[in-house]
Amino acid sequence: MFKILKAPTVPVPPLQRFSVIGTADTIHAGKPLILVIDNQLKVTTPAISSEGTWRFDLALHQPGKHQLAILLDNDRLELSIQIGTTVTSETEITNQTNPQQIPHFQSNLISLEKLVQEAYEKGFSDIHLCVGKAPRFRNRGQMEVSNYPVTDETTFINWLHEIITESEIKQFQETLDFDGAASYGFARVRINIFKTLKGSAMVLRLIPLRIPSISELGLPEVFQKICHYHKGLVLVTGPTGSGKSTTLAAMVDYINRTMKRHIITIEDPIEFIHEDRKSVISQREVGIHTVEFDRALKAALREDPDVILIGEMRDRSTVNTALKAAQTGHLVFGTLHTNSATKTIERILNLYEPDEQEPMLSQLSESLAAIIAQALLRTTDGRRAPIHEILINTDTVKDYIKRGEVEETESIMKKGSYDGMCTMLQSIHNLYLEGRITEETAMEAADKPNEMRILLSGGEI
Repeated sequence: MFKILKAPTVPVPPLQRFSVIGTADTIHAGKPLILVIDNQLKVTTPAISSEGTWRFDLALHQPGKHQLAILLDNDRLELSIQIGTTVTSETEITNQTNPQQIPHFQSNLISLEKLVQEAYEKGFSDIHLCVGKAPRFRNRGQMEVSNYPVTDETTFINWLHEIITESEIKQFQETLDFDGAASYGFARVRINIFKTLKGSAMVLRLIPLRIPSISELGLPEVFQKICHYHKGLVLVTGPTGSGKSTTLAAMVDYINRTMKRHIITIEDPIEFIHEDRKSVISQREVGIHTVEFDRALKAALREDPDVILIGEMRDRSTVNTALKAAQTGHLVFGTLHTNSATKTIERILNLYEPDEQEPMLSQLSESLAAIIAQALLRTTDGRRAPIHEILINTDTVKDYIKRGEVEETESIMKKGSYDGMCTMLQSIHNLYLEGRITEETAMEAADKPNEMRILLSGGEI
């Protein structure tokens, strides 16, 4: 809660400076207020002092009545200032002994927390906000327009102040992009803020505070077996929004609850928060706890880790260090934006020059533990279920990779169910047989429709 203690209540002449003074709860110390004059943003300072006091010094140039609104979080104070031609003394609007006179009421602006809470309660995964557009939610893969009004500039700026700091707002204004994360009492959100043709925009990805287990996510049993590996590179791949982060969080949580390990995560930004259980977990965020992925990864090798999680394998330097870590007795988890096991290997090879690819194949065949390609399909009950292509680096697979016969690994996955392997088509077909997806969904998701049609008709491929 915050109050206005002093403001002019009689006409003020043009160009005459005057002050609006007030107090706020000390928990808001250091937080900026937003001043809106005649529905236009004018000032985003000052910050509230450590004693909870604040003050605006203003001069309005146009005669007539002007509407001032002062915003702090979800609260809003409003007052009218009459610009006249003569000066009279300022008088107090109220004092602390007469709270009924305080012009304080709840903001008509929608708080960002309200939007996040609604998305959380309804099971939505993302919130899309943009100046000039109504808020939208992603509901199990599909975009839905909300009933909220079109977002204006003032509302959007208020949301920025609600979720990020003043220095981060300045960073966004300078770079026109911002990545980060924030926590509410019921969920975390991953934040991306950017500029568009319409105006400023923001996408929030909801991250539950409680980490779902491997079984709750419906992941195959082989995922737990992979967690028991003592070394090797495990790559979880898939497009944006395919649940890679959630799957990795569940695997790390399984290790944390069942094994005595030291786990280091290097993320941008940190999404799921892990608490020490049987294991010790050190989470580092790029840009806050370290400058870059590769630097943090090299440092991690000197920090006595058993397990290292890399948020994203962005370049060949990171891949080189990850392979080195996997070869020297560490279990390394990483992600790539590829949609199959074979394309994942090809993506890694394409980071290197042609004359470097043969030795890289040899190194990869020795370091790789597993590749898990993942996607999400909308099920008949309106939810989403994961599908997977799983390649386990058995001795046979290792030989194929070393010889560069990467495409041949698909035939091994088709017949490798004993080792926990499967192709994406098999995974889709299994969901269909369970009655969880329709034939139409199965055909749309299949990258090889002809083979999918054979499976759906009862044949074998």
